[in-house]
Amino acid sequence: MSKYDRRPLDFTNLKTVGLHERGGKVNTAAFASVYHKGAGITGWLDSLPHILVGDSFRAVVQAVSAARARQRAIIWGMGGHVIKCGLAPVLIDLMHRGYATAFALNGSAAIHDFEIALAGHTSEDVEAVLPDGRFGSAEETGLEMNRAIAGADLEGIGLGEGLGRWLELAAAKNHAWASLVLQAYRNGTPVTVHVAIGTDTPHTHPAADAAAIGTCSHRDFRLLCAYVTDLNDGGVYLNVGSAVVLPEVFLKSVSAVRNLGHTLANFTTVNFDFLQHYRPRMNVVERPHARSGGTGYAITGHHELMVPLLAAALIEKDS
Repeated sequence: MSKYDRRPLDFTNLKTVGLHERGGKVNTAAFASVYHKGAGITGWLDSLPHILVGDSFRAVVQAVSAARARQRAIIWGMGGHVIKCGLAPVLIDLMHRGYATAFALNGSAAIHDFEIALAGHTSEDVEAVLPDGRFGSAEETGLEMNRAIAGADLEGIGLGEGLGRWLELAAAKNHAWASLVLQAYRNGTPVTVHVAIGTDTPHTHPAADAAAIGTCSHRDFRLLCAYVTDLNDGGVYLNVGSAVVLPEVFLKSVSAVRNLGHTLANFTTVNFDFLQHYRPRMNVVERPHARSGGTGYAITGHHELMVPLLAAALIEKDS
């Protein structure tokens, strides 16, 4: 006998309901279909289940495609890992196809792209060089990026445009094809760079001019706001791999645009990342659409898989 003073409930009189009467949120009509050899990306996309992110991914493809067709903004906000994953060629191709009207980078993304343009490599071994203080001390990166920023400040342009112009004039051309910043500059596609002082390695270089960095990045913030106005009624903002800086920047740009009297409603936002964090969920996926229409999506997966998959789906949709 149990020593407890309560006994298990008797379920004899529990009321049940028929399975067919109850129904369900998932049914076989929404199930995945089998992929057939040779069906290609379109066949793969059609084979996905109409459940959760299967439908979300299709909706994102449709939203980006529709934005281009309607000549609405398609803005890519990106963290450094996207560039380190070697995705610049994919993004450059999407830009040429009209699937990117502007790029917003955090400082890390700009640094990695700058190093790739100059040397064809980036991403130092932090654990190996941090103990003796060599982390972030590459001379060319610090000196030339800061010179580019100082020049941009003198010309009254933003940090992104200044880096693109500097790379266009740089002697090293062997890796120009792999630089998103340089190719966007050549294409006339705006790049804005949004930095937080102290987060980026060039800020420790003797050539760093904090006033120039701040002024140019603030100029880029205002420039991003100008392009955010074009999200209204059908545009798309994609946040890829930035968990803090760009979600905060984007939310402030949304508020500033509306504060200035611009209508900003009925657009699409997407957060691509291999982990879903609080700020992107709130500042990209949810808050921008409060009482204004539009839809936000969260797509979880590694950038080196998800960005090429999205690009392939868009390209196949063209044909």
